[in-house]
Amino acid sequence: MIFASDLDRTLVYSKRAIEELGEFDKTALRPVEEKDNDWVAFMTDRSFLALKELSQSSLFVPVTTRTTEQFNRFFIFKKDIPLKYAITSNGANIIYKGEMMEEWSSHIFNQMNAESAPQTELLANLKREGFQFDGQIKQAENLFFYYLLNSLPPALDRKAINDVAVSFGWRISLQGRKLYFIPRAISKGDALEFISKREGIEVIAGAGDSVLDWDFLKNCQNRFVPAHGELARVSGTSNYTLTNNYGVGAGEEIIQQFLQLMQLRV
Repeated sequence: MIFASDLDRTLVYSKRAIEELGEFDKTALRPVEEKDNDWVAFMTDRSFLALKELSQSSLFVPVTTRTTEQFNRFFIFKKDIPLKYAITSNGANIIYKGEMMEEWSSHIFNQMNAESAPQTELLANLKREGFQFDGQIKQAENLFFYYLLNSLPPALDRKAINDVAVSFGWRISLQGRKLYFIPRAISKGDALEFISKREGIEVIAGAGDSVLDWDFLKNCQNRFVPAHGELARVSGTSNYTLTNNYGVGAGEEIIQQFLQLMQLRV
């Protein structure tokens, strides 16, 4: 059985996310990511232990928009919870037993070049349409980019920005203060489907908070969305279970739901 989940703001939470989404008993938190000699992301102790139990009896697949380099900062996946697969860079890369799956990366690169305009062309047209972004632009492995925003654009502007992006073979997603621009070919859902077919295993459940996660959630038999997530606020998605909890407590609730489903299938 495959259990697939997004990480940031779904199972793991940065200091900013914990503060933004509600205070939590910090003594019950376990660090899971280290950056510049500092703990920067956390799970609850109960979440960590439940995920460890889940990964020992089923195929747990992290599905993240993070680049592979950023994903590798999660030290728990190197020692405590070893992984067979991980999907990074929003589906552009698949990690298999710690190594990049070049077959998949080449497929995505060729498809992206065929279906989407170059980033420079997209940015030039956004500027021509009068869109200015109050924030710093960041590159993700020359695959996609995002803005780390100081202020959020109004909802009407976000729709217009997405319309421009779609016309050039791209799409957008707003996650916290990060506004992502992703080529159409890069899809978490396609990557997870590839793994499912390769292993001959069905995807029992998935969890995610953003519109980009719907790419793979729609192919899951059971879907869980944290109550604070972007998906909980947009139309066009349905048939999922919202958590009762917000923030880091929602992550714990999701893993417990995964465990319950696994036990029912045994």
